[in-house]
Amino acid sequence: MTELTDLTVAGLRDGFRAGDFTAREAAEAFNAAVVGAKTLNAFIVETPEHALAAADAADAARAAGEASKPLAGVPIGMKDLFATKGVQTTAASHILEGFTPTYESTVSQKLWDAGAGMLGKLNLDQFAMGSSNETSAFGNVISPWRRKDGGNAALTPGGSSGGSASAIAARLCPAATGTDTGGSIRQPAAFVGISGIKPTYGRCSRWGTVAFASSLDQAGPMARDVRDCAIMLEAMSGFDPKDATSLDLPVPAWEASLSPDMKGKRIGIPKEYRVDGMPAEIEALWQQGIEWMRDAGAEIVEVSLPHTKYALPAYYIVAPAEASSNLARYDGVRFGQRELPEGANLQDMYAATRAAGFGDEVKRRILIGTYVLSAGFYDAYYTQAQKVRTLIAQDFEKAWEVCDLLLTPTAPSAAFALGEKQADPLAMYLNDVFTVPASLAGLPAMSVPGGLDGDGLPLGLQVIGKPLDEQGVLNAGLAIEQRAGFTARADKWW
Repeated sequence: MTELTDLTVAGLRDGFRAGDFTAREAAEAFNAAVVGAKTLNAFIVETPEHALAAADAADAARAAGEASKPLAGVPIGMKDLFATKGVQTTAASHILEGFTPTYESTVSQKLWDAGAGMLGKLNLDQFAMGSSNETSAFGNVISPWRRKDGGNAALTPGGSSGGSASAIAARLCPAATGTDTGGSIRQPAAFVGISGIKPTYGRCSRWGTVAFASSLDQAGPMARDVRDCAIMLEAMSGFDPKDATSLDLPVPAWEASLSPDMKGKRIGIPKEYRVDGMPAEIEALWQQGIEWMRDAGAEIVEVSLPHTKYALPAYYIVAPAEASSNLARYDGVRFGQRELPEGANLQDMYAATRAAGFGDEVKRRILIGTYVLSAGFYDAYYTQAQKVRTLIAQDFEKAWEVCDLLLTPTAPSAAFALGEKQADPLAMYLNDVFTVPASLAGLPAMSVPGGLDGDGLPLGLQVIGKPLDEQGVLNAGLAIEQRAGFTARADKWW
């Protein structure tokens, strides 16, 4: 029999329903894998008892002849940005260390209601601010991948959902939740050779998710393949009256409607994404993706997104501005860390708590955000950035007049070594150059593994769709997946 930890979400679900194994056997196998992979530092908190309790409930229901829930028999990882009742939720920051919510986030509750069990809370960049998982207060997450001939340099799994990416690639969990503000599902998925989809803004509730930039944050699934992403997204999506930005729309049957047939579809290739200095291997993979789309029956058209070059600057004004507002609640008064120097007044306590609790990257973004929202600079920066955001959204609207989907690279490089870009925030921010525009426009976008670079590291292709066209994005992703035939996995060294 295949190792249980090698099974996908669909494989676990179907195998459990067929009686090939019990849900408890699956949970125990993944719990053991988590315990054996401490070196990767993918988990902040392990919750083996939660996974076993959900498994026992699934086994009991099956024994009683009850219909299986959609995710019965499937243990998953939960990014530590989602509030989990009775389980520490930190957003990978000391300022929330020890915070144990008395409530459950909507997304996690939907997954538990669907029968999934939780293996643990996954590490991430602090408050989801980062592209390499090096800003966590609980240490760097390490990718299970190694360069073929590059020694043993520890590589980034991408960020901010680096714990989710590393855990899935290392077979510690079959799927996990991620959040994507400017690429934090798609870029890590590309770096470790898995799939991940950011749905249309509003598809998944943000209630109970620690906020970074509220007009951009969106939850989504990360998994080994496109089908698993469709299964997970169905369970995670749906209207939530507790979230004012939640879309009051029925959840489509994405898995049942999966089809790799691209006949009649027009795939747009944005010319502005051919950026200066792009590695030849990324360019070659993109060209290969275009050929795969043609082979699937699609028509290829060149499109223009003229304001693309302004996307990163606009994003790094809007996101920090919203972060500086959202993170003002962490004051040491109501919950989380509190630093109270002797003889300190209230202002001193605020300052000491935030100085000790927030990491450097979070402080950097709060400072930028506070600056661009200040009286003398609000119009010059924040208002201008919002105008640019509108122009970027209009670029996409014009593109949809001539195409149905867009195909681009996911990231401008393969995974880099930890520490390689940490000293240069600008170099780090450039990791998001291909993912940020879709985030600013609130569009569904997905990364699918396409191949390996010369160092034997994964490279991803990104599909961007029209608002609410997750089905089109998933279908195009499936077409790429079938033609890429990506089966590479990291050699176990941990």
